[in-house]
Amino acid sequence: MKIADKALNYLKSITAQTISNAGSGHTGSSLGMSAIMLALFKDHYVFDISDTDFLNRDRLVLSAGHACPVYYSLLSMFGFDLSIQDLKEYRTLGSKTPGHPEYQKTDGVEVSTGPLGQGVANAVGMAIGESILEERFNSVGFPIIDNYTYCICSDGDLMEGVAMEACSLAGTLNLKRLILLYDNNDVTIDGNINLANNENIAKKFKAMGWNVIKVRNGNNFKACSNAIARAKKSDKPTIIIFKTMIGIGTEKEGTSSIHGVALSSEELKSFNEKLGVNEKFYIPNDVRDWCMASARRGKLLHEEWSQELAVYSNSNPDLYKQFTQFFDRRKVDIEKLAKNSYKLEGMSGRAFNKDILNEIAEKLLQVVGGSADVTPSVMTNIESSGNYLSGNKRGRNIHFGVREHAMGAICNGIALYEDFLPFCATFLSFSNYMLPAIRMASMMKLNVIYFFTHDSIYVGQDGASHQPIEQIGQLRLIKGLHVFRPASPSELYGAYKLILQGIGPMAIILSRQNLKVLEEASFKDSLMGGYVIKRAKKTPDVVLYASGSEVALALDVAEELGKKYEVSVVSMPCTEIFDEQSEQYKARVLQKEATLRVAIEASNDNIWWKYVGDDGLVIGVEDYMGSGKGEEVYKKAGFNAKEIAKKIVRKMPKGKNK
Repeated sequence: MKIADKALNYLKSITAQTISNAGSGHTGSSLGMSAIMLALFKDHYVFDISDTDFLNRDRLVLSAGHACPVYYSLLSMFGFDLSIQDLKEYRTLGSKTPGHPEYQKTDGVEVSTGPLGQGVANAVGMAIGESILEERFNSVGFPIIDNYTYCICSDGDLMEGVAMEACSLAGTLNLKRLILLYDNNDVTIDGNINLANNENIAKKFKAMGWNVIKVRNGNNFKACSNAIARAKKSDKPTIIIFKTMIGIGTEKEGTSSIHGVALSSEELKSFNEKLGVNEKFYIPNDVRDWCMASARRGKLLHEEWSQELAVYSNSNPDLYKQFTQFFDRRKVDIEKLAKNSYKLEGMSGRAFNKDILNEIAEKLLQVVGGSADVTPSVMTNIESSGNYLSGNKRGRNIHFGVREHAMGAICNGIALYEDFLPFCATFLSFSNYMLPAIRMASMMKLNVIYFFTHDSIYVGQDGASHQPIEQIGQLRLIKGLHVFRPASPSELYGAYKLILQGIGPMAIILSRQNLKVLEEASFKDSLMGGYVIKRAKKTPDVVLYASGSEVALALDVAEELGKKYEVSVVSMPCTEIFDEQSEQYKARVLQKEATLRVAIEASNDNIWWKYVGDDGLVIGVEDYMGSGKGEEVYKKAGFNAKEIAKKIVRKMPKGKNK
C-alpha cells in the first residue's frame, strides 16, 4: 500500500473514532473531504508548527465547520499542539477540540466557524488583507507577501447568501490567491440538495469571474493534490469542485443519514476492517514521518522567508521601515486630537465621524473599509486614498456593494488576516442583515468597527422601514460587542481611543441630524462608558440617563425641571463599558439615592430598566412612526423637553420638590 493511501486510511479511522468516542458529530463530511484536506496539508498548505503566527503562512478556513473532526485529526498528525488525548476529548467541556472550530482555542485554527457561509466570506476578507500587503510592500525580486488563502466549503455553505455575496465580490476584485475547495457531495441533512438547489455552480462561478476546476473523484488523494497545484497557477480566484462521497466507506455512504451521526461500535469496527486499521487512536510511525516532512518543509520555508526579509530590509530600507511600522497604532495621540473636538461641535454624528475617521486613517494605513453602497450618506470615505479595485489593491475604500452580511463577514476576515483595523458602514436599520457576522466577531474579539448612521426615528421622511427602533437593543444583546452612541465629537474620540487599545468589535451609532453643542461633554469621562455631564447641587430629586442625541434633550429636560427639582444628567455612550467599571464609580454616576431615575433614548431597549429600577421611568419609542420631517417625527414620538418634563412631574411623589 502506498504511504499516501495508508495515511488517508488512518486519517479516516482516527476521525471516525473521534466522533464515535464523543457519541456525536458529523461523520459524513468529515470522511468525505478527508482526501481533499490530506492533499492540502501534505503538498500545499504552508505552515510552521513552531510559529503558527508566521506572517506569510497560508491561511486555512474550514467554512464547513461541522467537519472539524477531520481538521483536528490532521492538525494532530501534522504536529500542531493537539494530542491524541485532545481528540479523545472532542466535544467535552473545556477541551481544545470543541464541536465546531474556535479561534484561539485550538492551535492552528485561524477562524471560528460553524454558521455556514460565514467562513467563505471570512476567507475573502483574508485574501483582501493579503493583497493589500502584497501590493504595498512587494518589490521586484522580493515577493515577501505571497501566501494563499484556502477555504474548505460544503454544499450548504454555497446555499447561504453571505457566501455567494462574498464570492461575487471576490470575482470582481480578482483575488487570485483565494482558493475555494468545494466538497460537493450533493447531500445535506434533509436529503439530496436537488430538493432545494439545482443550479450549475461551475457556470455560476465562471459568470462571477472565477477560475473553475472540476475533480471527478474528490476522494482520490492524487487527483485532489493535482487540482490544488493547478489552482495555484491561476490569475483568478479559483473554485475546485470535488465530487465526493459523503460518509465514504461506511454502510450509509452517499445518504443523508450519515450526515450528523456517530458510527456505532459495530459500524466502527466494520469501517476500520475495510481500512485495514486495527489500532485505536493510533498513528503509525511511517505515517507520522510522512506527515512531519510537510511540517519540516513549512519551517524551512519560514526560515527562507526570514532570510529573504533580511535581504529585503537592506535592499529596500524605506519600504522595510514602512512594512515594520504598518500595524503600529502608538503613533496616534488620540488625547491630543481630542483637544480640537470643539471644532466639530454642532455637526451631525456622521459628519464629525467623517473628519475624525479621516484624521486617524491619515496616520494609520491599516485602516481600510467601506460601506454597503451608501458611502455618500454614511460619510465613511477615506479621502486621502483611492478605491480598492481589481487593478488597485493599494486603495483603502472598499466598495462592498449592497451586501451588508458579506461586508461584515469580510471585515472579520481582514481583521483575522493580520492586525488591520477594518470598518464597514450602513444605516442602523440595516444592521439586522449583519448580525450573524457581528456575533462571530464578538466571539473572536476582533477589532472591527461597524458604523451605523441614521440612528433614530429622526431619520424622518424615509419612513417606518428605515426607522431603527429595536436595533440598538439588538446590538447591545450581543455578548462582547461594545455599542457606542456618542453625544458629541469629544465622546467619539473616546470610542476611537478604546478601539486603538484593542477593545474588540465596536458598533458606533451616529446621527443623521446635527447635534447640539455640548460644552459639558468629556473625552476623558467617555472612556468610562458613562459619566455625569451635569450634577445636581444637592442630592438629586431626579437623575436622567441618556445616550447620543438624547443627551442634549436630557439637558433641556433638566432645565425645565430645574425650578422645582434638583436634577442630574448622565451621558451613557456605552453601557457595556460602563458596566465594567467599579461599583464605587457606578454608584457615583447612577446616583440611586435620587427619588426618581429616568432614561431617555429613541429606542425600545429594555436595558435601561436595570439603571432606573422598578420604580423608574423609561422614555423610549414604542412604535414605528410615519414618514415626515425628522423633527416632526421626533416630536410626535414624545421627544420634547416639555412633554418629558410633564411625564416626570406626574411620576414624582406629590409634594416632592426643592
